[in-house]
Amino acid sequence: MKSACHGRADVVGRGVLGRVAYARGGQPPTLHEGAPRLTVHMAGDNTEPFTEIWVTDRPVRAGVEGSLVYAEDGDHIFCAVRIDERGVYQDAVQSAYEQAFALLSRLGYTELFRMWNLVGAITGDNAEGMENYRDFCVGRARAFDKWPGRIPAATGIGSLSPGIDLYFLATRAGVPRHLENPNQTPAYKYPKQYGPKSPSFARATHLPAADGTTGTVYVSGTASIVGDDTVHHDDIAAQVDATLANIEALISPGNLREHGVEGGYGLGDLDSIKVYVRDEHDLPLVRARCAEVFPDHADIAYLNVDVCRPDLLVEIEGIAG
Repeated sequence: MKSACHGRADVVGRGVLGRVAYARGGQPPTLHEGAPRLTVHMAGDNTEPFTEIWVTDRPVRAGVEGSLVYAEDGDHIFCAVRIDERGVYQDAVQSAYEQAFALLSRLGYTELFRMWNLVGAITGDNAEGMENYRDFCVGRARAFDKWPGRIPAATGIGSLSPGIDLYFLATRAGVPRHLENPNQTPAYKYPKQYGPKSPSFARATHLPAADGTTGTVYVSGTASIVGDDTVHHDDIAAQVDATLANIEALISPGNLREHGVEGGYGLGDLDSIKVYVRDEHDLPLVRARCAEVFPDHADIAYLNVDVCRPDLLVEIEGIAG
């Protein structure tokens, strides 16, 4: 599969695995017109709402299992769940992940390749004084400790309403390779200063193509981190450039070769891009810099939300291939 086809308008004549509306309010996932629909509060007055659509050319079967809403096509599965606001999240996060893993195992989709975790008040504190993102990471790590599969690409980012929205993609068509960045410490090896449990994600995941071409690289939310340290504090221009340099190194032919993948990509090959900007006043600069490096045809969405560390000003994700 070249990609699960991410878009921002309905695709006529194709089956829908899932829709995620990045909107000015949120709603739990439901089945809508035969496919999952999750509405997440990620757009504000200064950014445009959009809908991300995962499509397929194969017949789709959708269902609900507990709080999970999902659709599958025999090769791929989309799954979404919402965790309502609460004082401490880790137990609910662990439970949601374990329910999702159980569903994937039962249906035979054992290769996770992309996950999104949208966390309200991500750098705020929970009822016990722990940062919400660190609280979330504890629950996620506990679930992954019991999962026999490997840790895939993921985004962990702030949202504009309390609670946590999760959605996942998994496959049984080919074996993904999960990629790390030579310039960054793997997130799952971060030291304890970043929380009692390290973040559970790879920097990217490569999904092979059936026709033998390079395939698709799903780039995790990427920020201005070298090793495990935030670099260029309070300098948005430098953080954008460091983020772009990290993505370029990650998807380069040299790094893919190190992971056993032939071929490679550059920034000009990136599409389905989301750019998360912490401070509203930085949006014009970030837009201008992205316009310089990404191709004119690239689908880019800008969102004004908090990033997972208070000293990070921007985060970028996308799909190459």
